[in-house]
Amino acid sequence: MVEVKNLSFSYGERPVLSDISFRAEEGELLSVLGSNGVGKSTLFRCMLGLLPGYSGQVLIAGQDIENLSARKLARLAAYIPQTSSPAFNYSVEDIVLMGCSSGLGVFSSPGRAELARVDWALEKIGIAGLKKRCFHHLSGGERQLVIIARALAQNARVLMLDEPTASLDFGNQMLILSQIKALAAEGYTVIQTTHNPEQSYMFSDRILAIKDGRVLAQGSPRQVISQETLSLLYGADIRLSSLFGDRVRVCTPAFLADK
Repeated sequence: MVEVKNLSFSYGERPVLSDISFRAEEGELLSVLGSNGVGKSTLFRCMLGLLPGYSGQVLIAGQDIENLSARKLARLAAYIPQTSSPAFNYSVEDIVLMGCSSGLGVFSSPGRAELARVDWALEKIGIAGLKKRCFHHLSGGERQLVIIARALAQNARVLMLDEPTASLDFGNQMLILSQIKALAAEGYTVIQTTHNPEQSYMFSDRILAIKDGRVLAQGSPRQVISQETLSLLYGADIRLSSLFGDRVRVCTPAFLADK
């Protein structure tokens, strides 16, 4: 569903991304892993057509995004930001309804089909009970679920999430990641950025590790989440411990693990 070929990007004279290539398949959860400031968000902005000055190619469903209008691209890929705080205190229903706008004409108004899609998206994410609530009155985890529901209402089959569990407590992190994993299992192509290797290992189908704007490693979680790769990725001496038959890998600083 998504293929990035030799993508490079610079802010003026400062290179940010260099020769990035990867694929994300239908029904797959791909985690883009790296420390803060390595270019993960910039990569997303290029893939969404928001930073057109890149070199290389981005294909979604076999189509080069440079040949797509914003409306057509929105029908293929939906973006879920790290945080969302609209200026007005819209209801949850109205927030999710905004996801239907790419399918409407300039002077069209949402109708029965769009309202039904809102109900479907809320039910799918398990938050139908929040429909009439005000967005600003929700918890952080609830807000993030609403934004994911809005992306589903957009009817795109590619979901791109920028650090979806940032600033959430552990329970809400697991809730959001479980929902994301379930969407991938249903056939969505899901790409998320993260700086958490333990979560990446537990939930991802594949991982793309980026350091200094370049691909450091990519492959299955077992291939990428290793002591050597993580130590290089984060510039720290890291030890890994396996739990539950290697279904979980826990990162520990070497100065603690070696005591």
